[in-house]
Amino acid sequence: MSRRKQILGWTFGVLGAALAATGLYTYHVYSAMEQTLHSVHQPVKRQAAEQVRPEPVVMQRQDPISVLVLGVDKRSGDKGRSDSMLLVTVNPAKATTKVVSIPRDSYAEIAGQGRRDKINHAYAYGGVAAAMSTVEKFLNVPIDYYVEMNMDGFRDVVDAVGGITVDNLFPFSYEGSTFQKGSIQLNGEEALRYARMRKEDPNGDFGRQERQRKVLEAVVRKGADFSSFANIDEVLAAVQKNVRTNLTAADMYTLQRDYRQAADNIEQVQMPGDGRMLGHVWYYMVPEETRRQVSRQLREHLQM
Repeated sequence: MSRRKQILGWTFGVLGAALAATGLYTYHVYSAMEQTLHSVHQPVKRQAAEQVRPEPVVMQRQDPISVLVLGVDKRSGDKGRSDSMLLVTVNPAKATTKVVSIPRDSYAEIAGQGRRDKINHAYAYGGVAAAMSTVEKFLNVPIDYYVEMNMDGFRDVVDAVGGITVDNLFPFSYEGSTFQKGSIQLNGEEALRYARMRKEDPNGDFGRQERQRKVLEAVVRKGADFSSFANIDEVLAAVQKNVRTNLTAADMYTLQRDYRQAADNIEQVQMPGDGRMLGHVWYYMVPEETRRQVSRQLREHLQM
């Protein structure tokens, strides 16, 4: 009996220590995530008169929402430009998501400037607020939230999650890296090169945008469960350094809980147009009817 009690004592002691360690680790992960989510939160000041939707959405009642995803290329001494622009609308009731890749050279009226220019220049003129307002006016669709990512530092995020896997449509080489057709694995540097190549793509900027979307989706899928990573601190540090958003921590938890199923049904909305030289500068011209069609699709998806 004494021996049995001793064994039981050791067993419960080991279990207790394991549970305590698990609890401490869970608390560490939760605290680190909370800190990161608060750190990346950066509200944006916009005038209500500029917004297509004057009243904010309420996630708690599962309103359809829109998010402008900006991949920003920043260099020393330069404000940077939004090298990649994706407008995402999410409808939790329909469990659907629509994604529009906005060509960065699109000829558009820049909010607050009283002039037309390439749409990605809006960020250089007035940061996130100008980019959001410019896209709103371009498509007549409200922009509720934004997510800004530093593309140059995005390699750190990819490396932190242990690399990503994407389906490559055709073989090509770019800046010393070779990408075969089919399912390929990419580290951070390779993912950045894969997403930036444009001239060799038969679909030009559209093909480039599609690859950027694949990279972003792969990172989101891989990092959906942060607690599964042994290097959780590296993942969160990379996110904290390279991502900014006006989504709060509470918003993100609500998205994870109530909007998650919409991510399983993603539709890519095309915005066809043609290139044209204006004053020795090349612009991408989107026909008015095309803009209206895209606008109608997105507004209907947002139940407007």
